[in-house]
Amino acid sequence: MVQEENTVTAQATSSLNVKIAKLVENAVIPVKANPTDAGLDLIATSKTITDLAKSGFIEYGTGLAIAIPDGYVGLLYPRSSISKTGLILANSVGVIDSGYRGEIKLRFKWVKDSTDYNVGDKIAQLIIMPYPNVQLHEVAELPYGDRGDKGFGSSGN
Repeated sequence: MVQEENTVTAQATSSLNVKIAKLVENAVIPVKANPTDAGLDLIATSKTITDLAKSGFIEYGTGLAIAIPDGYVGLLYPRSSISKTGLILANSVGVIDSGYRGEIKLRFKWVKDSTDYNVGDKIAQLIIMPYPNVQLHEVAELPYGDRGDKGFGSSGN
């Protein structure tokens, strides 16, 4: 007897057209490595090293500028392969606001004995997401929450 596999499939119902410009000839328009990936792979077109002897930075340029639409944000994440290098994305997650039109750059903190990426390597991924128009309202007291004020490690994990 063949057992039927129960799967749920989510498909994007719409697409988002985003304008992107090459600022240098060797820039590569980012693409997804696989159709189901969330992130678009960014490739380094330049590399600037700042004082590695004192745990400095390595900054990579992508040679790209992008026009993120209003109501969306571009989020820059390190690739999972970053764990093989010892580099750390200096601001954890980069944010590209809709009004920014400069080059997409990523700055990595150099950790002693790290290896690094080269020009031409995939260095990060870009995810473009919508965000709500948040309106904060000051109140004297907040409604009850299951966790209350329990923070770091309070879930037992």
